[in-house]
Amino acid sequence: MFDTHLHTEFSTDSKMKIKEALGRARELDIGITVTEHMDLNCPIQGKFTFDVDEYFRRYSKFRSQNVLLGIEIGMGESCLLGDKSIESKYEFDYVLGSIHIVDGMDIYYESFYKDKSKREAYDRYFDTMLKCLKLYDFIDCLAHIDYICRYSKYDDNEIYYEQFKDRIDNVLKVIAETEKALEINTRRLQSKKAVDTLVPIYKRFKEIGGKYVTIGSDAHNDAAIGANFDTAQYIADVCGLKNVYFKQRKKEYVH
Repeated sequence: MFDTHLHTEFSTDSKMKIKEALGRARELDIGITVTEHMDLNCPIQGKFTFDVDEYFRRYSKFRSQNVLLGIEIGMGESCLLGDKSIESKYEFDYVLGSIHIVDGMDIYYESFYKDKSKREAYDRYFDTMLKCLKLYDFIDCLAHIDYICRYSKYDDNEIYYEQFKDRIDNVLKVIAETEKALEINTRRLQSKKAVDTLVPIYKRFKEIGGKYVTIGSDAHNDAAIGANFDTAQYIADVCGLKNVYFKQRKKEYVH
């Protein structure tokens, strides 16, 4: 197994040391891919970016069959050229694409949801995701399709496939047609409700021609590495999807 999504101290929101991550991975007997945040469109200047040269300088000595170096790119129309330049310049093992910013606002903050119904907020989220997926043909995988559920301020924050099926289908079709992977992010999988609402989305991904998933904890501390992986593998299995990780930008199969 590989945990394909985690953040160390190069990410603005993490203080985890690389050696803490390596130690936890050894305890669990799993591989890890480090994916530091690069959000060039972050509204707070200087946040959620990092020195990629320094990243490789410090971490290349740890690179191995079980320790891979990637990046999590926060996608956006305004930073497409900058992100493409970074992706093409460095030899990442894995490029993970995310949606954190919608209409210039970080969806982590309550201000994004102000005066918006759930339908309006989630529609804008999926519309942005679709547009970016069409532009960012160089990513390997779409991260946490349910990211908005973590922070939205509604009584029920889950994504129900039947409510958003047209937009979700459009997103899944782009991923399937380009043979990219769809992440199963394990951050919320301790919730049965979250699992029950996510399974139909991954089943639909399979129906629509999708083949590949990655499993990532999105860990920002060593205790979270590998969390809820049994549940994530269950989702992959029940939906008939292949669990993969990326090495030198090529899919490797988890056995």
